[in-house]
Amino acid sequence: MSELLGLAIDRGVATITLNRPEKLNAFTDDMLDRWVDALEACRIDPAVRVIVITGTGRAFTTGGDVESFGASAALSPARIKERLIQGIQRLPRKMAEIDKPIIAALNGFATGGGLDIALACDIRFAAHSARLAETYARMGLIPGGGGAFLLPRIVGMAKALEMLWSCDWVDAAEAERIGLVNRVFADDELMERTYAFARQVADAAPISVQLIKRVARLSQGQDLDTALDIAASNLPIARTSEDHLEAVRAFKEKRKPQFQCR
Repeated sequence: MSELLGLAIDRGVATITLNRPEKLNAFTDDMLDRWVDALEACRIDPAVRVIVITGTGRAFTTGGDVESFGASAALSPARIKERLIQGIQRLPRKMAEIDKPIIAALNGFATGGGLDIALACDIRFAAHSARLAETYARMGLIPGGGGAFLLPRIVGMAKALEMLWSCDWVDAAEAERIGLVNRVFADDELMERTYAFARQVADAAPISVQLIKRVARLSQGQDLDTALDIAASNLPIARTSEDHLEAVRAFKEKRKPQFQCR
């Protein structure tokens, strides 16, 4: 899509690559615009079944470009809020609209707003050398990209507050231990192993995969009766789909199902 952000699609897996390695993939307004556009393109493209987000160089992304922070402090509170809503907050909102699986491949540093966006992904795989931190308190700021909402839901409130207050680095092994990332791979195996998992998911029934994500997310914070009703309301969509009929045919014929893009 541009020199700063790439989008490639192969065998049902779309890869969005942040490409500003000399700045540790700190994002600019232009990068955010293109990132949102790339996510929307993936959302509506039937050839895309899984989305992988990663970075080039030593970082996934370190969030907003620190060099621009001082200038924004001179803006009015209303203008700062508007820029936040029209800037980084578009990413977690757009990602929440997408039923397709989104995987963060954390190839290096993920800090501040960069970690917030990784948290907005459905799952996270990390290279062994990856280092994560919520650095807002060190900069006199608060999470603006969803970190204060997402992090406690992933690692628990006490651990989230510890990370947010201390700004301490969390290495890949500790991140896996506390559930911040799902799996850790050797640096030179991260993308290969991420794509292996992504293609495994892409080969599954796409309607089922997307409905599972939708039902799981909608059920969060609900009581059991409401969660069961959400499942009962979505199951007929899966039950009457061509994906389900093809899966049944394949089972009876003892072959691998062939799910079509639609």
